Amino acid sequence: MPRIEVFADIMCPFTHVGLRHLVDKRAAAGKSTALRVRAWPLEWINGAPLTADLVGLEIEALRRSVAPELFAGFDPDRFPRSSMPAFALAAAAYGVDDAVGEAVSLGLRDALFEHGRDVADPRVVREIGDRYGVEPLAPDAATAAVTADWERGRARGVKGSPHFVVGTHDWFCPSLRIRHDETGFQIEIAEAATREFYAMALG
Repeated sequence: MPRIEVFADIMCPFTHVGLRHLVDKRAAAGKSTALRVRAWPLEWINGAPLTADLVGLEIEALRRSVAPELFAGFDPDRFPRSSMPAFALAAAAYGVDDAVGEAVSLGLRDALFEHGRDVADPRVVREIGDRYGVEPLAPDAATAAVTADWERGRARGVKGSPHFVVGTHDWFCPSLRIRHDETGFQIEIAEAATREFYAMALG
């Protein structure tokens, strides 16, 4: 069974929804497909980190439409200024193995979105790492690891966060249909794309 790769930013709420739904679906199907969450650093790509105001609007739309059970503890006053410290821990965790890497990647997002933790705070990052016996990479090594993921994603034609890859197939945010107009974000489940993605990833 192929590994699922996901190119994503730690601070992207659409990724949090996509990963949580995927993990739940995988468990329900009794599968053990490896999940590799790679860095897609939006603060490099966009020239600035995501802001709490923008992410808050996205979260409101997600809770209203497709994920009312998530983001219960989101705290915009503790929104991180960068994903790099969290990427440094996730990269170190994947250096152990896929299971530890996945657990840390999900744990970082849970800390941010469900518990209102600032995952750019070294104390928070170290606390999460300690649960799994993982030390964050040093800054130079972290930058190298994130750069390698970014270049891998660019070579695959990654469009944004989250972008899922299974073998030769890929999907940008496959489970959600997202529109943004003068009234705000409009989000709904993309039924056909979701079925196709799960069939390929977990079938």
